[in-house]
Amino acid sequence: MKTRSALTHEDLRRMAAAAEAEAVKNSWAVTFAIVDDGGHLLWLQRLDGAAPLSSHIAPAKARTAALGRRESRIYEEMINQGRVSFVTAPEVDALLEGGVPIIIDGDCIGAIGVSGVKSTEDAQIAKAGIAALTA
Repeated sequence: MKTRSALTHEDLRRMAAAAEAEAVKNSWAVTFAIVDDGGHLLWLQRLDGAAPLSSHIAPAKARTAALGRRESRIYEEMINQGRVSFVTAPEVDALLEGGVPIIIDGDCIGAIGVSGVKSTEDAQIAKAGIAALTA
């Protein structure tokens, strides 16, 4: 039997603080979500000025990254390269950049999804949150 890491509430707080700091440093109004490895929502935070729709998109990006065990941008790239049938894949709702899996010791233990600014900036915020966990 394999032993795996799991996210704790303290981990969530640390990642959320780092993601918020990255967004605030750049004056980006975003929403970010943290999910477990099954895509279940553990944390949702909408910063002042973030569009209401971002509260739906961020968790969907996180869920897509967690369930797929890869960044959500991979799916966006696949679709943009012509594999449009992938939009019908079950359980993946946000096929846009900004969802990043949390990989610890080779295992995906969750993901962070961000919505509200350019997709590369969303991913930058997610990666800043993950970096706080692994620091």
